[in-house]
Amino acid sequence: MAEQELEIGQVVPDFTLPASSGASVTLSEFRGKKVVIYFYPKDQTPGCTQEACDFRDRTEYFAQHGAVLLGISGDDIKSHNRFAGKYELPFPLLSDEDHSVSRMFGVWQIKKMYGREFEGIARSTFLLDEEGRLVREWRKVKVKNHAEEVLEAVRQHETERK
Repeated sequence: MAEQELEIGQVVPDFTLPASSGASVTLSEFRGKKVVIYFYPKDQTPGCTQEACDFRDRTEYFAQHGAVLLGISGDDIKSHNRFAGKYELPFPLLSDEDHSVSRMFGVWQIKKMYGREFEGIARSTFLLDEEGRLVREWRKVKVKNHAEEVLEAVRQHETERK
């Protein structure tokens, strides 16, 4: 079950995960930028592919508003590399194989499909401000129009800070 959920306004604890880029990525490296972290269930599945491509197609707009994108799932780096390569994803996919970061965000949950229960990532997205503080969250995400909604929140956050 979800062990803990971060609260709006809370600074997200630092973490380091291996990335599809071949390096490790540490959250605090992005201080001074807004960070969009989206958790997705599995590489190469239809919904996750659509979501990744929707974020990919808006990467430039996120960058224009000082935001970076990070995708996280429990898949290993090999799987992430295939997925990122096949769909030309310009942002890192982070591998959370032990689910520690997913648990920290409260997205590692009991799910039901076809009458059976299993643990997995509940599709969710989080927006962190330049200080690493959680400012918005989307839980139980529906893929359609989600990337655009997140981009709008990034724009809105930028406007509120001016």
